[in-house]
Amino acid sequence: MIALPLDLSPIVLLTRDQFYRLCAANPDHKLERNAHGELIVMAPTGGETGFRNANLNAQVFNWNRQAQLGMVFDSSTGFALPKGGDRSPDVAWIAKEKWEALTQEERQSFLPLCPDFVIELLSPSDSWNQGKAKMAEYQDNGCRLGWLIDPKNKQVAIYRLGQPVEIVKTPATLSGEAVLPGFELDVRFLWQ
Repeated sequence: MIALPLDLSPIVLLTRDQFYRLCAANPDHKLERNAHGELIVMAPTGGETGFRNANLNAQVFNWNRQAQLGMVFDSSTGFALPKGGDRSPDVAWIAKEKWEALTQEERQSFLPLCPDFVIELLSPSDSWNQGKAKMAEYQDNGCRLGWLIDPKNKQVAIYRLGQPVEIVKTPATLSGEAVLPGFELDVRFLWQ
């Protein structure tokens, strides 16, 4: 998915409320807003990336269905991050307590929190550096565990809160560690 950041600051500083209204007026477009207020326009993914995203979501969803520890969200879910950005990770998970603490109104809008866990999957046209910047934004907002997956280069950057980023090459599985206890993501299908 090609992500095109647009700096609107010469014209307007895009607030969260304005961004939400812009998204509501353009429901067929995938839009994000980073912490600097830049509007990010993303093209739809191709079939291969869509299949990969669905597979990743299914694995997290199936684990969570058994564990019943939280809520899983797909790439169409907006998160209003505490430090200003409005993002939509490819896969997101929040602990059940966070979901239960939200009001009905908050659940129907962009969720006003940072996910505990995220996956970002790079499509062939995505930039590794843009992916790293997005993951750093999640981490800066309190995300406890995140995986930036790069199928083209067969690598995963693992982001853990308060720790340096770890890069692993061609892993067979990724561990949910203490954030998603007992979860193992099978990623072998990504390297084929």
